[in-house]
Amino acid sequence: MYTDRLLDNINRQIKLTAEEISFFSSLVKVKEWTPGEFLLKEGEVCRYISYILEGCLKTYQTDDVGREHITDFLVEDWWADDLYSFLTGTASTYSIRAIEPTRVARLSNKDLETIYKEIPKFERYFRILFQNAYIAQKKQLNAMLSATAAERYKSFLQSKPYALRRFHQKDIASYLGVTPQFLSTLKRKLR
Repeated sequence: MYTDRLLDNINRQIKLTAEEISFFSSLVKVKEWTPGEFLLKEGEVCRYISYILEGCLKTYQTDDVGREHITDFLVEDWWADDLYSFLTGTASTYSIRAIEPTRVARLSNKDLETIYKEIPKFERYFRILFQNAYIAQKKQLNAMLSATAAERYKSFLQSKPYALRRFHQKDIASYLGVTPQFLSTLKRKLR
């Protein structure tokens, strides 16, 4: 069943009864994207939180000259959303786009509220999820502000060992805040 991977993730934090699993699964919708398609475009309101079952996405902002500034790569067993937009109902400042064929299990804000009401322990699950996302974002920001490009690159490869085979070099460079040419030079030096 498509939700098994998601349920395994949830079961790491909370235990669900068969009835709760059935109710939760009835609200989850599965959607697929091909590479290049948008899960969310900058300026739209994020209406869903999406758990990645298969595939890979990137989150980014586009500057005034059309350059992408990647803030995250999202792969299997991660959630994809603009949480600020989702929770406040305001326009997103980010785009989320498929890099690979991607399938997600997603919930609308309305369905999430229904789940909280019917299965209160989900509030614990999502609180932990949102706390971990906040902590990861702070760590990433601190690294971007204080680490050298070489340190950021090494840390990136350590935390995402699949990166070189799944992400384009220009996207990795954007995430690290360097040019693709600088990244090529850095990679040669580190070999």
